[in-house]
Amino acid sequence: MSERQTNRPLVLAAVMLTMFMGAIEATIVATAMPDIVADLGGFSLYSWVFSAYLLMNAATVLIYGKLSDIFGRRPVLFAGIFIFLIGSILCGFAVSLEQLIVYRFIQGIGAGAIMPVATTIVGDIYTKEERAKVQGYLASVWGISAVSGPAIGGLLVEFVSWRWVFWINVPLGIISVIILFLYLHEKVEKKKPEIDYIGTILFLISVSAFMYLLVEAGKTAYTVPLLAAGIISLVFFVIHERRTPAPMIPFHLWKVRPILIANVVSLTTGVMLIGISTFLPTYVQGVMGESATVAGFTLTAMSIGWPLASSLSGRLLLSAGYRTTTLIGGAALLAGGLMFVFMDPSFGPWWAAASSFVTGVGMGLTSTAFIVSIQNSVDWHERGAATASNMFMRNIGNTIGAALLGGVLNSRLAAYLQNEPDAPASLSVDSINQLLGEGEGMTGKARLILSEGLTSSLHAVYWVVFFFAVVSFVLLLFLKKGD
Repeated sequence: MSERQTNRPLVLAAVMLTMFMGAIEATIVATAMPDIVADLGGFSLYSWVFSAYLLMNAATVLIYGKLSDIFGRRPVLFAGIFIFLIGSILCGFAVSLEQLIVYRFIQGIGAGAIMPVATTIVGDIYTKEERAKVQGYLASVWGISAVSGPAIGGLLVEFVSWRWVFWINVPLGIISVIILFLYLHEKVEKKKPEIDYIGTILFLISVSAFMYLLVEAGKTAYTVPLLAAGIISLVFFVIHERRTPAPMIPFHLWKVRPILIANVVSLTTGVMLIGISTFLPTYVQGVMGESATVAGFTLTAMSIGWPLASSLSGRLLLSAGYRTTTLIGGAALLAGGLMFVFMDPSFGPWWAAASSFVTGVGMGLTSTAFIVSIQNSVDWHERGAATASNMFMRNIGNTIGAALLGGVLNSRLAAYLQNEPDAPASLSVDSINQLLGEGEGMTGKARLILSEGLTSSLHAVYWVVFFFAVVSFVLLLFLKKGD
């Protein structure tokens, strides 16, 4: 980077705005989803709206990082933002949930560039001594976006239209591109491209096959061929990654125990995170009967707990050590998971918000400690790859979680309606569309049965979330005091 020409404060502001646009996407869409399915229908495809975005994000995040080393940060980030905005505009014009899912694929392809390349730009233009302070600014973006996302989403849904949840990205993206175009100047050293195309394709086939099986929960006629395709492509992916000189995932880093545990726990907490952020608004609106705004604020509670705990995590690491800090975080995840398991509609949205807050504390303590530990466990020349592997595993956890928990919800709800003797024959999983649309055109009996079915099904989802909290805590016990 040429610091003499680059206007660092303006570039930092543009990078933070770009990261805000990417970070706000998950919570703002989750808040709007009940109204989206009420308008477009297709509740059985609910989780695919998240899975499509997360899959392409996870599949492309490491590739964009390598492309930015070859072609420069600016053109690669611009390309990512452009694709992301095209996807956002199309999402706002969707007339069916199937269309929305396709457009979310496009949005996810662009989103893969935003976080890694934006973070790399900051590393390029600031010295080692300055980065610690600047990373604090970047961390605040996550807190601000997480707190404001559900609130903005709820207000847009209630007073304008759910379509603006996607269109709001357009002015943010355009402003970022203009500032970066005018004030970011870089000297690019031409390098021979070393992009792991084969590994990317094998990975994408494997994850897509497994995710489709999880979402459909055995209801597809192609279960056996899909399972075979997933396993075979995964095996070849691992073999290829071990042999290629420029692997998509550097497996040798996983031999370092703190990195291994941090990455596996990031995957399990990623499942928890998507389970709560995706399905809590549905519970608050569909079961508790609250508005989209109230549902958004219950998610905001987690977003308040997270940055507060992240700032506390730094102090705890110095005073109590890494193992103690992560175990306290793991205990908070257990407590939050239990609160969701015991949540009852009569408890009201305050219980949902408190459960979110406690879970957010656990996420903040563990995620911050993981990054510090990973960066301390490797030399400088591997620090970027090691940090990216943790981000990658969190993304994969989100992707698997959206598919797995969507499958649990759909199968449990279908089983409940099938086994309920008083359920009208017309009721199905997609009848939830009407329930989330305030039950218009439904009898009181049908509304009650659907509400009870949704309660039972979401309860099963939260049991799975708690299971992953237990797994996370058990894995953290394997850390030693010296790690």
